[in-house]
Amino acid sequence: MKHPVDVHVGKRVRHRRWMVGMTQQQLGEAVGIKFQQIQKYETGMNRVSASRLWDIATALDVDVRFFFEGIEEGVTDSAPEEAAPASGKKMQGDLLADKEALELVRSYYAIPENQRRKLFDLARVLSDVA
Repeated sequence: MKHPVDVHVGKRVRHRRWMVGMTQQQLGEAVGIKFQQIQKYETGMNRVSASRLWDIATALDVDVRFFFEGIEEGVTDSAPEEAAPASGKKMQGDLLADKEALELVRSYYAIPENQRRKLFDLARVLSDVA
């Protein structure tokens, strides 16, 4: 049975890898493992050791703490893998599971900062109107 923490960490690995435009093959090569192992990490099928997580964080240019952001504090060994957060809301990682949302975020960060700020302000105005 997959542990919810392993699933969460795997999702965060996949999201970060996708955000930086890296394939599973490229990440595997960067950390010295086969892409199939990256697949297993990303699905939560296999646990990521501390040293391997450190290597992955380095390859993805992110702090190790990134992989634990948004995780529920009440997760226990007996928690079912499909358990919803106590608040009933989607966790941040669930939003980023949507490929369209990931493409939007990726495109957003490709925009020069001054233009990105204007787009952000426009989106806030439009969302207040809707």
